[in-house]
Amino acid sequence: MEIILSKDCRSFTGTISRSHGYCIRRVGNRFFSKRNTNAPVTPDGHWRFILAIAHLAPSNLVVADIRIRGTEIFDALYEADYPFSALDIVETGAVYNATDILKLEKRLTPFLSAK
Repeated sequence: MEIILSKDCRSFTGTISRSHGYCIRRVGNRFFSKRNTNAPVTPDGHWRFILAIAHLAPSNLVVADIRIRGTEIFDALYEADYPFSALDIVETGAVYNATDILKLEKRLTPFLSAK
């Protein structure tokens, strides 16, 4: 997942929460999520990290947007043990942004109660 910073933010790296098991790293002038190899990752950690970053975007204080492939979303939901009917919602060939992720989160809410 690529994290697009707001125009007022120069850098945003490191861990935003130890519970996710993911961090943000800088590659050149771009920022990407990375699985933290030094900490355990809960099954839903990847999906919760994606949501956490997507929820930062509407304020536009640090994060302006994200770019994430549908395949990464699919993998995160699969790891989090979402039912296959939930995975069918994800378009694996698409590229999602923060707004798309927040909409997807709402669509997936009924599947949480089924777990």
